[in-house]
Amino acid sequence: MGRLSKLLIPGVDKKLLVRDAVKTMPELTRRRFITAGTSLGALTLLTGCDVVDSSSAEELLKKVSKFNDAVQAWMFNPDALAPTFPESMITKPFPFNAYYDLDDAPEIAGADWKLEVRGLVESKKSWTLDELYKLPQVKQVTRHICVEGWSAIGSWTGTPLRDFLKLVGADTRAKYVWFQCADKDGYNSPLDMRTALHPQTQMTFKFGDEILPRAYGFPMKIRVPTKLGFKNPKYVLSMEVTNDYKGGYWEDQGYNSFSGS
Repeated sequence: MGRLSKLLIPGVDKKLLVRDAVKTMPELTRRRFITAGTSLGALTLLTGCDVVDSSSAEELLKKVSKFNDAVQAWMFNPDALAPTFPESMITKPFPFNAYYDLDDAPEIAGADWKLEVRGLVESKKSWTLDELYKLPQVKQVTRHICVEGWSAIGSWTGTPLRDFLKLVGADTRAKYVWFQCADKDGYNSPLDMRTALHPQTQMTFKFGDEILPRAYGFPMKIRVPTKLGFKNPKYVLSMEVTNDYKGGYWEDQGYNSFSGS
């Protein structure tokens, strides 16, 4: 442990070193890692604490995840843009991605849907889809990067989230914008405010110049090309500007909240 200790940044807890690498693995691989005796031994060797079963490994890895979130947030450059691509490079067909089958994706009636706006904003009015469609929109052709290891390029059109936050008088000194979605099991996800204000973070209404299909999040998804795919919530029902960390569907299962791509 003496050699490892010399490699650590002063003040960094040596217990907080493993989680991020594990969380980039597919779920099955991750489970095997944290339940394998040799892997538990490796965690003990790396961190200097007693990791004897999958439960203690999970607790240790949660601490690593929180540390990694702080480091990624510190390194994040709000002015650096994700790469953009020519439309000739769009992935066809663009894959459906979710933790359920397409047949189980939410079916939302656009005429009845309204976006609820809550929290630290001056205007808490709900927005109809027609009202949102009238806002200025821009197109981006960017890459979706999945935590499972695949990626795909798509064309997304919508309103920059930072423009909408300004329109509703959001307190941009707040820490998060939290999204609640219509997916099964109550999908939700927090977005740190600096990422919410990034010029490419978008309230998306179209895919490939057509109204957003059900498969990709109709009536609205949040496109965040600087984040991994699970940080791009679909079927959005509401957004809340808040200083409270409210967790998220995958975040509550141990995935990094920041999750920059």
